Amino acid sequence: MKNLLLTTSISLAAICFSDQPNIVFIYADDMGWTGSSVEMIEGDAATRSDFYQTPNLEKLAAHGMVFSQAYSPGPMCTPSRAAVLTGKTPAELHITTPGGGRIDTSHQMLTPRTTTRLPEDLPTLGTVLKEQGYATALLGKWHIGRRDDAGMYGFDVHDGPTENASNGTDDDPKEIFSLTQRGIEFMEQNVKAGKPFYLQLSHYAVHIPIQSRPESIRKFEKAESGEVHTHASYAGMTWDLDDSLAEIFRAVEKLNITDNTYIVFMSDNGAPGNPRRPNNAPLNGGKGSVYEGGIRIPFIVAGPGFKTGYCAEPVSGTDLFATFAAWAGAEVESGESEDLTPLLTGNDAAFSRRTDLLFHYPHYGQGPAQKPQTAIISGDWKLLKDWESGACELFNLKTDIGEQTDLSAREPKRFAAMYETLKLRLAETEAQLPEQNPDYNPKEKKEWRRTSNRRN
Repeated sequence: MKNLLLTTSISLAAICFSDQPNIVFIYADDMGWTGSSVEMIEGDAATRSDFYQTPNLEKLAAHGMVFSQAYSPGPMCTPSRAAVLTGKTPAELHITTPGGGRIDTSHQMLTPRTTTRLPEDLPTLGTVLKEQGYATALLGKWHIGRRDDAGMYGFDVHDGPTENASNGTDDDPKEIFSLTQRGIEFMEQNVKAGKPFYLQLSHYAVHIPIQSRPESIRKFEKAESGEVHTHASYAGMTWDLDDSLAEIFRAVEKLNITDNTYIVFMSDNGAPGNPRRPNNAPLNGGKGSVYEGGIRIPFIVAGPGFKTGYCAEPVSGTDLFATFAAWAGAEVESGESEDLTPLLTGNDAAFSRRTDLLFHYPHYGQGPAQKPQTAIISGDWKLLKDWESGACELFNLKTDIGEQTDLSAREPKRFAAMYETLKLRLAETEAQLPEQNPDYNPKEKKEWRRTSNRRN
């Protein structure tokens, strides 16, 4: 690991991207922005967990770049995963929730039935990198379409149409270490063959059910609990996920590919949370909401030629499509996706975002905080629309990361401009919108079915 990370001081000019770097993408499930022991904002202890321990993520962060304002494309796993693979926002893909959306009429809004699968002719990370001569693997969770799998979208090695359930054992209940070992074997095979590789380890952790190795649970049962994070078994599961990173680091070093391998860590959405269970503090809300707690996530990148430290530029999981394609030497139509290489190499002036980031969740979820919402983010500013009330809130995320003060009345020009942009982005992407339910009666109790989000 030490040798791998010492190479990060090399300048971009010393890198020949025609050498096609190997890419290892470690994709966590439901890890919140403060779900690790890495400070997401440098020097701010409130932006890391007060209980969970992730020493290997700390190593990656110390020798790589931490993106302080990184976002999942959506507040649920399936939309985010589809967006990462294609560089397109969930609104444009019409994949905005797991499953197909609710079919009940017991709410104020009628929500759209969404697409459940990716078009097979749509370029993906798998097809783009494969065309560039890469061996491609996506191991672990897929969860895009009930019968589809990663093999249909350019991945040579995959686990089939997997969803949330892992096939773990008592010693490896979330399949963390078996996934990692199979990923290492894939790396070994392609290094031996002299072929560049893309390895995506899509972990089942730290999604429920909460499971970890018995010794990991015991470790945290003996530790002093935090004020925000208190669950020993969840801490153990987080520890297990982090422990697997050390195996990746050792394998990269052993294979002597430290000078040509990039390691990327990201979560697919925020952790579950609500006012009674503020797992994402100091952020507001949680999974299933487009408040910061639902979409702001940990994102760390390390490798040769990349700067170390922190980047405050708003970025999204959609940006991985353009970024990975650029590393492989491919030219792609990137849509919302932006190549992050200028930020990673200290050439910030060369980076610009063509569109404001869009987050669209036109659905109801499993709790009162999970309801139809849309947001756009432009720099430090965020506009959020609640579709039930029609009301919008304007936040300055630099001064109000917890989204407690609506500035729409104090900033009328900015509010009006951002609201027009929100409408434009929804129109551009042909987003599916919720509609008023003409039969809604708030006094009438109706039984409704949890059909879509049992699988989230």
